[in-house]
Amino acid sequence: MYRQLILLFLIISSSSVLAQITGKVTDTRGEALSYVNVYTDNGHFGTTTNENGIYSLKTSKPGTYNLIFQFLGYKSVKKEVNVQEFPFELDISMTEETTSLSEVTVDANENPANAIIEKAIQFREENASKVEEYTADFYSRGLWRIKDAPEKILGQEVGDLGGSLDSTRSGIVYLSETISEIAYRKPDDFKEKIIASKVSGDDNGFSLNSAQEAYFSFYQNTIEINSEIVSPIADYAFNYYRYKLEGTFYDDNGHLINKVKVTPKRPEDRVFSGYIYIAEDFWQIFGVDLETTGKAIQVPPIETLQFKQNYKFSEENGFYIQISQTVDFKFSMFGISGDGRFTAVYSNYNFQPDFNARIFGKEVLAFAPAANLKDSIFWKNLRPVPLTSEERNDYEKKDSIQEKRQSRQYLDSIDTERNTLKITDLLTGYNYNNSFEKRSFSISSPILGAGYNTVQGWNTYVDLEFHQSQSDNNTEYWSIFSELNYGLADKRFRINGGVEKKFNAINNTTLKISGGVETAQINTREPIRRIVNTAATLYFERNYMKLYERSFAEINFSQELFNGFNLNSNFSFEERTPLTNSTDRVLIDWDDVEYTSNNPLQPDNFGSVPFEEHQIFKLNISGEINFGQKYMSYPDRKFNIPNEKYPKLILAYEKGFGATAENYNFDQFKALVIQQVSLGNKGEFGYSASGGTFLNAEDIALVDYQHFNGNQTRIGFGSYLQTFNLLPYYALSTNQTYAEGHLEHNFQGWILGKLPLINKLNFNLLLGAHALYTQENKPYSEYSVGIDNLGFGKYRFLRLDYVVSNQDGNRDGAIIFGLKF
Repeated sequence: MYRQLILLFLIISSSSVLAQITGKVTDTRGEALSYVNVYTDNGHFGTTTNENGIYSLKTSKPGTYNLIFQFLGYKSVKKEVNVQEFPFELDISMTEETTSLSEVTVDANENPANAIIEKAIQFREENASKVEEYTADFYSRGLWRIKDAPEKILGQEVGDLGGSLDSTRSGIVYLSETISEIAYRKPDDFKEKIIASKVSGDDNGFSLNSAQEAYFSFYQNTIEINSEIVSPIADYAFNYYRYKLEGTFYDDNGHLINKVKVTPKRPEDRVFSGYIYIAEDFWQIFGVDLETTGKAIQVPPIETLQFKQNYKFSEENGFYIQISQTVDFKFSMFGISGDGRFTAVYSNYNFQPDFNARIFGKEVLAFAPAANLKDSIFWKNLRPVPLTSEERNDYEKKDSIQEKRQSRQYLDSIDTERNTLKITDLLTGYNYNNSFEKRSFSISSPILGAGYNTVQGWNTYVDLEFHQSQSDNNTEYWSIFSELNYGLADKRFRINGGVEKKFNAINNTTLKISGGVETAQINTREPIRRIVNTAATLYFERNYMKLYERSFAEINFSQELFNGFNLNSNFSFEERTPLTNSTDRVLIDWDDVEYTSNNPLQPDNFGSVPFEEHQIFKLNISGEINFGQKYMSYPDRKFNIPNEKYPKLILAYEKGFGATAENYNFDQFKALVIQQVSLGNKGEFGYSASGGTFLNAEDIALVDYQHFNGNQTRIGFGSYLQTFNLLPYYALSTNQTYAEGHLEHNFQGWILGKLPLINKLNFNLLLGAHALYTQENKPYSEYSVGIDNLGFGKYRFLRLDYVVSNQDGNRDGAIIFGLKF
């Protein structure tokens, strides 16, 4: 019986393998043509050739098939074949398309391409909405190569990247595939079920390729690729492009196709260049061959991105449907260069699906059971685009070394080398790994942790952590952590630590228990960083950071209770001790500047303290609501997809109780709403608004006031949507009702991209406005104009703003230097 089952399996497998039409597609010179579309005229079966021109069209049974070979720039080829035995081999030679202007009446005073594009723009929305609903089969493949990788980057060993690099320091570092079933219903219902997923070198891996991530529609005004890139048929496309009709030809359905060359008016804009093919009378896209740059999308490591899309005409529906897409890219940074390609193939469309009421929801992607466990026979049978020899070799090589590289002997040998102590660890920190047991220990650099403040003088922080992963992808883990701190001036050693457990990465249930002694900023939002305070204190005699000592024991718990709602809670017992300055050392003594006390309420009274020593219990509960949130379900994790149409809302309650100073008890209710909205070619607009009120808080400790993200250092970090650039850190801190709002618009290339010479710099214009109201103070406001994306070459991490503040007629102005990493 056992042998019979094996024999039956082999027969079925062999029959399935043979059920295919294979061959090679070349040009008239015999050169292979990659990514030629091959499909049956009824659209049920389709594929493309690989980089070597090889195709493999899967069919269900013997019979007569009408095959169409389509490739932009070449005449389509139709072949009727009677297939009785498999495999059936059919090689095709394609002839370059001869375009002509014979079908076009050319007026010397008019550009015929403009009339074509005007029609395409006129019918853009109508054509985009023609597809109301469908199901289809989807295949994707992603590949990244690296060439001539250096041995080290910034002093750190690069290694062979898991066996990806050969002796020339080149090779494929990522290769994956997915086979999916997708469903769509307008306007934005979408569902993808991944039937099979494969990652080279990881037989338990799940590909990150997805149909929704691969979707780029040139019927939209802009295509979001980090920045919004203007489509050649956008409503305002004539503001960005020039067009030239290169010629016309007929597709396999006898429809006249216009080949239009697309040239940017200003190459530094957020634009494409290349060709778009428009079907006459339908004014629909027949194909695109367009390129943009990393400079345009403002991702400096990317050099170029090339999009190729092919469409075929659906007779039964009367419109062109996309059948394939390739996105080629090149990158270079830190001495590493390479390229890659993402391939997508659509087939077996059904435009009259019978959707049930439950098919669509917030989940847009899910995996079928054992999707990552399909064997080589399955992939050989169903993979629509054959592997190249390079890709086959990568699978074979990484599959063969995977077991070895996961063995204890191999992992221990790698760890032995990496775990060796080096003198540079004093600067970079030290990490000890036991890769086989999935555990690690790390200790941070005491040099990088060093800083200076007027309370502790010179001090250093050292972080220690023991981490034990309980899953292959670190979606479950527990860790023990500690922070050590010693100040030379106050001669005080402080230590705190705890344990953290993450239960899963699906609802991200996390529990942390911690305690100890630490110094903390009185402004609990910690607006000033240690390194910035050190520089401001020593070099400019500005001791902005105000500290107190906190002895505590606390429990933190967080979880996504249901899709779109996250709960965060914290319960603590705290003993708070006010601190005073212990040193007045400076490196540069400014005549008109001197240190202030550690009491922000009385900056000139060095013996005063901002609150009395006390103990208190604290409870914080907040709920984060992400309206309209969709998500992708992986077997071991959940990826949330924010919905740009709606803001994020956070509601919070804070309570202080059981204080040894009774008047320090209080309640606070607060809320925050924040959103960033793409405005297409006009850039991105963001806003946040928050507010709150205290109850029974007339005489609470300064630590528990509502503080605001001020800035007195003229250096900006992080998000500007919750920051005041010129507000003193404690000037408007309050224990009463308050409200703050922030607006910022990043025009990207909409304004500066139109200015000659300036547009070559690839800068972004920014406008901002900020306002703050507190019950006991006059309103405070700021207005700013700035330039973003500053830097040199590919290193764009600077931002510059000129800010003007106003409160009760008192105006101030300053330049803020922003840093982005």
